[in-house]
Amino acid sequence: MKLTTVMVLLTLWVPAAFCSNGPAVARVNGEEISQLRLERYFAEYLEDQGRAVASIRSPSAYKQLRTAALDALIDKELLWQEALKRGVVISDATVQDQVEQTRQAMGGPQVFARRLEDAGFDEASYIEYTRRDLAAQQMFTELTRVGEPDEKEVRAFYQEHRAEMNRPEEIQVRHILIKVPQGADASTVEAARLRLQALHTSIREGADFASVARSGSEDASASAGGDLGYFARGRMMPEFEAAAFALKPGSVSEPVRTAVGWHLILLENRMEAADVTQEQGLEMVRAYLARQKQVQARLQALAQLRASNSIERIDDQ
Repeated sequence: MKLTTVMVLLTLWVPAAFCSNGPAVARVNGEEISQLRLERYFAEYLEDQGRAVASIRSPSAYKQLRTAALDALIDKELLWQEALKRGVVISDATVQDQVEQTRQAMGGPQVFARRLEDAGFDEASYIEYTRRDLAAQQMFTELTRVGEPDEKEVRAFYQEHRAEMNRPEEIQVRHILIKVPQGADASTVEAARLRLQALHTSIREGADFASVARSGSEDASASAGGDLGYFARGRMMPEFEAAAFALKPGSVSEPVRTAVGWHLILLENRMEAADVTQEQGLEMVRAYLARQKQVQARLQALAQLRASNSIERIDDQ
């Protein structure tokens, strides 16, 4: 368990005795979510996203993120209250196991005790909080159970998208470019070729291709050692592409002329085309459609809870 995630959990449901600090920012069926609780959670909410309050320059972005944090707290409160209504019971053993996992994730008993105190907990109230957290999680799981995707839907989706599942042959190359101006005369073209040939000779004699590209190439990729990454057919100029795909990994082309100048090409790697079998494709589609159904079920479950319960939002910051 990530430490930031653990600390987010510590602020989701502060016990009632500690929730009355400061004015309320929302009420869920009369149960208050305090400003202190939101402030604690908001800092951890941002941290879990790799952000900090001080890094948010835009007031509108700040408000949007704060609203999202409050929405999360409201949803958690709704789930807990629904679990209470339905009599969801979490065993003592399950609670103690989760508490012990959290204790170890925080670095042991002493750090754990300090963190609990900072968050306004003692051991007993944190155990009760954990029980509520697990009950809400279980409630959410029960509300969002979905069946397997319909097989007709799976096969129809597969037939529509099967071509997109296949991967074309791709190569990874570096190149060195000596530019030739449009409409250059024969002597200018030849002078550029000779400059490139000299670089080619130094590479044949043992110079590193990437180093030569950094110092001698006139292409924007020079700073990356001429690296163009992976590409499939149809993305580069025809002459360049034909020469590149004809190479074996590790080999360097002879000078290649294109509309922009002279190139040396190093083929670093080749990924062969891969065709997904029908069985593989159908399984990929089943997994994708199952994820989509799960996402939709979660959105619907939370929307229904919000619609069927009393929610009063007070925070307009």
